[in-house]
Amino acid sequence: MKPHLVRYWLTPVVDEQLDEKVRDINQLYQQAPRLVEQGEAVVSTDELTGVQALERKHETLPMKAGIVEYQEFEYKRHGTQSFIVNFMVATGEIGTVSHGPTRNETDFLNHVRATVQAHPEIRKWHFIVDNLNTHCSESLVRFVADESDIADDLGEKGKSGILQSMPSRTAFLANASHRLVFHYTPKHASWMNQIEIWFSILVRKVLKRGNFSSIDDLVHQVLAFINYYNETMAKPFRWTYQGKALQM
Repeated sequence: MKPHLVRYWLTPVVDEQLDEKVRDINQLYQQAPRLVEQGEAVVSTDELTGVQALERKHETLPMKAGIVEYQEFEYKRHGTQSFIVNFMVATGEIGTVSHGPTRNETDFLNHVRATVQAHPEIRKWHFIVDNLNTHCSESLVRFVADESDIADDLGEKGKSGILQSMPSRTAFLANASHRLVFHYTPKHASWMNQIEIWFSILVRKVLKRGNFSSIDDLVHQVLAFINYYNETMAKPFRWTYQGKALQM
């Protein structure tokens, strides 16, 4: 017995729309190539926040025959950077990338706006996102309304109409009739967002063993890897999950 040890448990919150959301996202993944032919884009989007620009105080000793690589344990901190990244589901390429010191409502709105403005030929956008509050903000609702030529009164945040609450804003943003449609992953199921798979690739290939002399160096190396990835590695992920309950 070790009475000093404690294990924490998170009581899961049941998402009442679980089956509907899982079915919706799975269908998007399957239909993405066909939707591209119709002028629609399926984009998996999320933020990678607090990425540290760490510079090791001494050089890494490279791997040799029979000897593993040695990395210096001590490092200098040069600050952090947040990235907002689009994974294009149909092609497997990385699309629009935004970066900066913060990750807030304005940052996400500017990222979505930049995405749409960069591809005026796309007639409809499907964004797969998690349930972060910045993904259903007042400013995002107003942007989608403008892009969808909706002139209706949106109400007032916290008081009335579409803007009243997160559920009312989320319902508006998920409306399939709009030019921009947001598809939300179920609660505690952000792993269904394919960009999370790509983030794990970025961590393994660049961030885990990276050595960054500054924030600018960090951004440069990340963007350089994205260019390399798009040119040599990009391909659609093979999505096999069909919505069946996962066994514990």
